[in-house]
Amino acid sequence: MAGKTDKAKGRVKEATGALTGDESLKREGKLDQAAGSVKDAVGSAADTVREALGGAPARAKKAARRAH
Repeated sequence: MAGKTDKAKGRVKEATGALTGDESLKREGKLDQAAGSVKDAVGSAADTVREALGGAPARAKKAARRAH
């Protein structure tokens, strides 16, 4: 969610900078968008790891029961 917010904020800043001729604001907007993309990617990777590990405890318990 934070990534999407940063991207939206960045788009507004970039557009405002373009309309006003403020290159610094345009750059800041682009940086905000990039930060949002990074946050989205990290969140997605974390979700993937959580999903992959989600079944691991149950599988470990079943394996332990079979071993006894």
